Amino acid sequence: MNPREIAKEVLDTEARALIDAKSRLDASFDKAVEIMYATKGKCIVTGVGKSGLIGAKIAATLASTGTPSFFIHPTEALHGDLGMIGPDDCVLAISYSGESEELIKILPHIKRFDIPLIAMAGDPSSTLAEYGDVFLSIEVEKEACPLGAAPTSSTTLTLAIGDALAVALMKKRDFKAEDFASFHPGGSLGKRLFVKIEDLMRRKNLPVITKNTPLKEAVVVMSEGRLGNVLILDGEERLIGVLSDGDVRRALMKEDFTLEAPALAYANTDPKTCSTPRMLAAEALELIENHKIQMLPIVDDEGRVKGVLHLHDLVEAGIKR
Repeated sequence: MNPREIAKEVLDTEARALIDAKSRLDASFDKAVEIMYATKGKCIVTGVGKSGLIGAKIAATLASTGTPSFFIHPTEALHGDLGMIGPDDCVLAISYSGESEELIKILPHIKRFDIPLIAMAGDPSSTLAEYGDVFLSIEVEKEACPLGAAPTSSTTLTLAIGDALAVALMKKRDFKAEDFASFHPGGSLGKRLFVKIEDLMRRKNLPVITKNTPLKEAVVVMSEGRLGNVLILDGEERLIGVLSDGDVRRALMKEDFTLEAPALAYANTDPKTCSTPRMLAAEALELIENHKIQMLPIVDDEGRVKGVLHLHDLVEAGIKR
């Protein structure tokens, strides 16, 4: 069997495990969501080995989607980390066998806090399941591992149920994109929702010329400015035109072209500008793309230039539509 066929078999096996689990979902899942939703403190996730690795991911997903959560390793819990669990918390404990020694050892101590325990295991008669206030089955018919030894289908199912819990809680909390972005200010969504023009625009060493500056000098200023554009100002420092490198190339095709002519003669005298520096950078990107320009001048109410926002600045900042 070639690697591609093996991959298909693995995916089929794990997909069947997910479909089977879907058909088994019952009121226990609803109860688990209600417990986590009603928890005033944090959802503490714990597990050993592969279950622990999946548990850490579940805790991270919960925390980033509106349910305060963190992961505790059972061994560390036995040596002091139990102090991190408070009376307003709940615990999500994961073990496929339901008999992981390190995990079982901390269950009596968790129950001593009289807080809800959600058990995720493959065996409903296991010690973990019996300790749990709610039991969520992660039983699979077979692992994708040909030896049936390495957790594969079972860890995929555990991760998926963790995702299902997180999504159900998101909907119950009416968790919106803005909420997600506030937890991920450095992510692409956070940047789209929070980064403004004023955070990215260039204010110093702008390529500026006057309305009488000849084209040959404007080209030098354009080259030095490295923005592919120059700003043309009147005697009162108001923007009256923008000359782009594209304007210069088009000017070269004219029969009366001369480098001695004022740059303004070849410039765009009705450039697109923005007078709202607090506009979202993502909205500015849309303006730039729709008008097929590279640079957006930022002006005040009287048309005086306060800065410029270049397409490259947006790209480097990771702003995407």
